[in-house]
Amino acid sequence: MFERFDNIDFGYNSLAEMDGKHRNMLMDVGIYRLKKDQQIGLEDDVKETAILLLDGKVTMEWLDNKETMERNSLFDEEPWCLHVPRKIKVKIKGDTESEILIQKTDNDKEFQSKLYAPKDCGTEIFGDNVWGNTSRRMVRTVFDYNNAPYSNLVMGEVINTPGKWSSYIPHHHPQPEIYFYRFTKPQGFGACFIGGDVFKVTHNSMAAIPGGLSHPQVTAPGYGMYYCWMIRHLDGNPWTDRIDEEEHKWLLEPNVKIWSEK
Repeated sequence: MFERFDNIDFGYNSLAEMDGKHRNMLMDVGIYRLKKDQQIGLEDDVKETAILLLDGKVTMEWLDNKETMERNSLFDEEPWCLHVPRKIKVKIKGDTESEILIQKTDNDKEFQSKLYAPKDCGTEIFGDNVWGNTSRRMVRTVFDYNNAPYSNLVMGEVINTPGKWSSYIPHHHPQPEIYFYRFTKPQGFGACFIGGDVFKVTHNSMAAIPGGLSHPQVTAPGYGMYYCWMIRHLDGNPWTDRIDEEEHKWLLEPNVKIWSEK
């Protein structure tokens, strides 16, 4: 359910596999670390693919398109992400040492490839002006059922400012979800609550969250926490919203009183 990686090596680093580890996530997810001037090709005959730039500068080519993109901060810059259907070849060149996250799952639908640029993935503020701003966080949705109903995937990012909570109030949904974490400093840490279990979150760690389990998150004071969140729609049951935990819904009441007077 939770895994930590001390290092992200050059080449492909697998986080989850449809036919291997964390197979209940129903996705292939991994980090590809590219050397400067290294070139790779990605193509899958049965799976759609989303390619998210985490760090560095790369040039991607697909069909008759070619785009150079750069990202130097997960915390301060909105994402670049290329989303393609099956049977589309993507060439990627590392113009600098770079990292990309690759998310895949089976999908036999035909759809137009889409490059999501930073301007397409604006930042929303969640948890503002409630509970003393203790769960105020930035959320970027790259694509979901609203703007990509043909996809079997969802991808987004969350930025937790130091000491704050996210995925709050505690909620669940039947679809499986993966979180991949980074911190503003490599010694940063936080906590991930999955159902009744608690895990220490560290730089480059990942959570594989089975459907039906709640999953609030928190980061330690002094350390900003980033995570990419990835959901796999279920056949006939796409992810469209969170299901809040009943026992915590009182926190959503207008002008809720948190601390009782004597």
